[in-house]
Amino acid sequence: MNSAYGNPYTVAAAAPNERAAFIRQTYLHLGFAILAFIGVEWFLLNSSIGEKLVGLMLGGKYSWLVVLGLFMGVSILAERLAVSEVSKGVQYAGLGIFIVAEAIVFLPLLYMAAFHSGDPQVILKAGVTTGFVFGGLTFAAFATGKDFSFLRGFLMVGGFIALGIIIVSILFGFNLGTLFAGAMAIFAAVAILYNTSNIIHHYRTDQYVSASLSLFASVALLFWYILRIFMNRD
Repeated sequence: MNSAYGNPYTVAAAAPNERAAFIRQTYLHLGFAILAFIGVEWFLLNSSIGEKLVGLMLGGKYSWLVVLGLFMGVSILAERLAVSEVSKGVQYAGLGIFIVAEAIVFLPLLYMAAFHSGDPQVILKAGVTTGFVFGGLTFAAFATGKDFSFLRGFLMVGGFIALGIIIVSILFGFNLGTLFAGAMAIFAAVAILYNTSNIIHHYRTDQYVSASLSLFASVALLFWYILRIFMNRD
């Protein structure tokens, strides 16, 4: 077993050079995760495979419900692999699985945005907006140094409520609209603040792979709902 896993110190308690190295590694991995997501998405959007997947995912009334269920299961597996102490290879496998799963779940939304939204720049606009919001929240978390772990309860309850609303909307076929997308964008912003705080206060300095996965998941959620807001404005 890698001796790094014996490190008992959280980032907050680590020496300045170790803390800086962890933060650098975390955000470097986050950047690579985003680039990998973009690469997988570009391939799917420009191939017959992607078109067939969109047809399958949206082909029936309950198809999207099945997709969400599978995504949740894969996400749980990926997160467990990413926090595994077996090896770094297993952690990277978890991160890679999660990136591919996110790309597939995003495919129908990005397909509609790219080819049917009427605004060829809507994805870029949503991406830039997401970047600015993420940057501001990251700065706030690091500048204040505050431990936002108290937000965990809100995120758990809010997550279950949001999931329930989404399931009901699929079952009864109604559009959730811009108001819900705005509320979920706020929820994602809170999740980014919470996860950034956790990275500072509760992760060990060798857990940068799982730290980057948690941030990537929150950024992806924020991007999803900001994109929905932009698309609903058309």
